[in-house]
Order: sequence, then C-alpha cells, then structure tokens
Amino acid sequence: MPRPVYLDYHATTPVDPKVLEAMLPYFTERFGNAASKQHAYGWDAQEAVERARRQVADVLKASANEVVFTSGASESNNLAIKGVACALRRRGTHVVTVATEHKSVLDSCGRLERDGFSVTRLGVDKDGYVDLEALRAAVTEQTVLVSVMAANNEIGVLQPLAEIAAIVHQRGALLHSDAAQAFGKVPLDVGTAGVDLLSLTAHKCYGPKGTGALYVRRQRPKIPIECQIDGGGHENGVRSGTLNVPGIVGLGACAEIAGRLLPTESARLAGLRDRLLAGLRCGLDEVRVNGALDHRLPHNLHVSFAGIEGEALLMALGDLAVSTGSACSSGSQAPSHVLQAIGAVGEGGGASIRFGLGRWTTDPDIDFAIERVTTVVRSLRQRHAVGKS
Repeated sequence: MPRPVYLDYHATTPVDPKVLEAMLPYFTERFGNAASKQHAYGWDAQEAVERARRQVADVLKASANEVVFTSGASESNNLAIKGVACALRRRGTHVVTVATEHKSVLDSCGRLERDGFSVTRLGVDKDGYVDLEALRAAVTEQTVLVSVMAANNEIGVLQPLAEIAAIVHQRGALLHSDAAQAFGKVPLDVGTAGVDLLSLTAHKCYGPKGTGALYVRRQRPKIPIECQIDGGGHENGVRSGTLNVPGIVGLGACAEIAGRLLPTESARLAGLRDRLLAGLRCGLDEVRVNGALDHRLPHNLHVSFAGIEGEALLMALGDLAVSTGSACSSGSQAPSHVLQAIGAVGEGGGASIRFGLGRWTTDPDIDFAIERVTTVVRSLRQRHAVGKS
C-alpha cells in the first residue's frame, strides 16, 4: 500500500538526514554523560551540549546562557508557567493567558488555579487575535505572568508579541510565549519581541522528538524561576535530569539548518499554501479560511467546508495525512477549543482540515491534495443533499 501524502507537519516533522547524521555518534562512540566532569567522555558530551545551546540561542538572537534544555515544549510551558508563578507568589497570584493556547499552557494554568492562583483566560476575535484592550484591562498589579503563544498550533495565527509585551511590562508582569510552531518557521528575536520566557521543541522543526528548550531571560532583570524537577541541579538548577545529549545535538543542528533556510523556505511554503487555497476555492464553493490569512505561519492552512461532517471527511481522505487540529488532543472527540474560540463551530461550521506543509512538500503533493479534497467534498455534499431530500 502506498503511504499517504504527508501534509501534517504541524503535528510532527521527519528528522532531517543532516540532523540524524549529527546525532548518531552521540549514541555510540561519543556516549558520555555531559555531567561527568572527570574524563574526556563527559567533556566531549558537554562540549556538544554547549555547541547546541549556542545554535539555539543564535536563532532566537539570545545569549547561550539563557537556553535551558528540556524534553519538549510541553515541559517548557509547564516549567515557565509554574516555575515563575511559584517563584513570584509573594508578589502576586494572578496569571493571564488566552483561550486558544496549547493544552499544556491551559492545563498548567488550571493547575495553578487548584493551588490558589487566579487565572484570566482572554478570548480572541474571529481571526484569532488577542484583544489588546482586553489584555490591558486584565493585567493588574497582582499579575505575575502573561502567556501568549507566538503562533497558534491549529490556525497558524501570529500574535503581535511586541505590542503584547509592552502592555505586560507596563504593569510589571512577565511575558511567556509558546513558540513551538513558530521556531524555525518565522523570524524570532526575543529582544525585539520583548518576551521574558519562550518555549520551543525540536520535533516541529525537523529534529528529534523528546527534546526542547526554554529561553529564560537573564538580564534586565534576571527572571526568577523555580525548578519543577528536583535532583542533581542540572541546567544551572532550573531543570534537573541527565541531559539527552543526542537529542540536544539534534535540536542544535535543526535550529542551525532552519535559521539558514528560513527566508527561502518560508517564501516557498507560503507560495504552495496560497496555491493550495486557490485550488480548493476554484473547485469548491463555501470554503472558509479559519484565522487571519495575512498574519499566519507560511506553511499553515486551516479551512472549513460547509455542508459536511469532519469525521466523514477525514475517513474519506485516507490517502492524505492531514488533521482537524492539535495532535496533542487527537484522542478527544470534542470540538476544537481553538475553533470554538473564533466562533467556527456549531451549526453551519462544517468540516475542518488543518494542512501543514513542510520541507519535503512538493508541487505534485499540492496538486494531489487539491484533486482529492475537491473530489471527496463534492461527493460528501451530494450524499448529504440526497439524505436530506
């Protein structure tokens, strides 16, 4: 059986062969523990870790000592939100986030609520943007942290981080951003954006699963953060645990490659994305784009088709690897909380597909997707019309 055409690069990406090549020696002959300070095996591993730290920092326009390695963006989000809230609890017990955030952010905030914090969850407009005036009203003297993602993992919308940061800092609070989908796909400059903490992961950027990082600003002033995993004091006491050296090497390698390819690859993927949308609209009516089209990830297209159900559409598209939303919530049959927030569910909402294009997406892949989706949607609409008559 031929493999489906893969258009789900938001869920995960294949490891780039050059990334794999960089990682392989650290599984075998260069297998040392980076915390082993007494011999060459440990020194070799530590050198590889610090090189990767610099590679990640370069993409973020940060200092290497501001990068903390973790197991992925979910852990980074947990560490940032819980770690800062716990460290600043005496100053305030209020946190602000957004209804369209990733579940690892929303659930971390939910945990804080159970521990006595108050949490404000801001809504978004129909395009997926945070209302800046609502944010301004929500941030109080008791607010210690605001968490707003750089790019939405379902509809791809890019939030205005610099404007958000100005509002947050005016009240003396800190800004965290989940940049798992944005890292390596759009330019990220932590200084220009004004973020204090930023989460990322390797497996959304052609690196290995199980490796990520958290940027923690160390200057003007140093960000207070309380360790959430105790034992050993690794990563300057912020995150204990033996470092995943092969994975960290892979994260560094994929960051360097992504940073180098970003301008040309972003333009190529945006062109393919626009061609996909044009093809769908040419063959079908009632195609709605979810989220702002002009400020979104270049490789993202999230569309809804009126008159059919989502489950039937995905089942009929067995030769296309696509999804309706976040892979982290794929076991749930509940409507997407992101689509609910922008008012794109309910009667007339239709069936939705998230297309995630990537480094190995080709023109023939786009042509195939246009043909298959158009054919299937037409067929399902005809069946639906017959069933109603």
